[in-house]
Amino acid sequence: MKKDFCTAVSLLLISLFCFSMCSKGDDLIIDPPPTEGETEDEDSIYTWESERQAILESTDMVLIYGGGHHRDPYEWNQERISPYVTYVDESGEEHWFFDSFLFLEIMDSGDSGSGTMFATGYGLKSATQREWQRLADYYFQSYTGLGALNRSIEEAVQRIGEPDKKRQVVICIPEPIATANPSESGATSKYWGSLKNGQMLDFSKDADRIAACKWYIDYVREKFDEKQYKHLELAGFYWIAEQAAHTATILNDISEYLNGYKYSLNWIPYYGAQGYNYWKTYGFNYAYYQPNYFFNESTPYSQLETACRQAELYNMDMELEFDANALAANKRGYRLENYMKVFKEFGIWENKRLAYYEGGGGLLWLKNSIDPEDQKLYHEFCHFVIERPLRKIK
Repeated sequence: MKKDFCTAVSLLLISLFCFSMCSKGDDLIIDPPPTEGETEDEDSIYTWESERQAILESTDMVLIYGGGHHRDPYEWNQERISPYVTYVDESGEEHWFFDSFLFLEIMDSGDSGSGTMFATGYGLKSATQREWQRLADYYFQSYTGLGALNRSIEEAVQRIGEPDKKRQVVICIPEPIATANPSESGATSKYWGSLKNGQMLDFSKDADRIAACKWYIDYVREKFDEKQYKHLELAGFYWIAEQAAHTATILNDISEYLNGYKYSLNWIPYYGAQGYNYWKTYGFNYAYYQPNYFFNESTPYSQLETACRQAELYNMDMELEFDANALAANKRGYRLENYMKVFKEFGIWENKRLAYYEGGGGLLWLKNSIDPEDQKLYHEFCHFVIERPLRKIK
């Protein structure tokens, strides 16, 4: 009798807990880790994949950093992401803004974070299968991330009509880092997790690192199909490692897998990064070169020009960079102006795809500033984006 009573009480408590969690809304629910091997079979093709005739192209891709608990604010809700969807000019006319959104993260530090990194070089433990899955789940919430983006587009459609094409989404692939802790001598390479056979993957083997990436890609594909977004297309994936030293031997296999489903593999190497000029050899479809000019005032103007020449030489697209230091109060707005000036002088503005790094909110700081100088720079930047000749061609 006592056992039956305890069982009944336990079931009641579990039910109350589940109700409590569900009542807080979709954004707070993280799906449980999938059972080993519980992803789509490699041969399965979703409707949009079977109908796609070629790898998609975009012109203006904005970087949306999120998933790490060091970010403040942590979530990309609808209010926060809407200014990246449309732009209202000085006369009050509303325009479609960025046509592609790259969701990415480099680490998960801070309070409540896992203390892991998604790419080599950030001094933390390497992210495991659980952290990879949690990162993908973060992007696929109903009222934040891709859900917020889709809702923002829907509301904009009601105001200004349908855009010429759906907005594209690119999702980062975490780097399968060789050991559990690169800074620790003798750290194990069997730390990430396991797949169908229950055997721990060994990241000293290229085949196992590739298998982990394919698992993640399939998980993202499955989540995207599950959500059935009206206004979004899953266009491709992004390789989070910004240089090729640690992953050159696995990239072609990953690219081949993605291209088989008509997805692009994207890369944004930093200025002078190892292998940047061999991006095609590695199998990347699009590579955006970072000038890395904005951030340090000791970096000469000539580096911005050299980056444009190198991008032209190796047929690369480019990244435009700024953050909240572009505010008049921080006195670096001139460096953003220099990007726009040089990109026009070298034909980048007219002829190249662009990725936009804005520091996870630099654009919003400019938009919301009451300083006339900031407002002037904000509108100048937005016109730079929406008036690009390449957008009218495509």
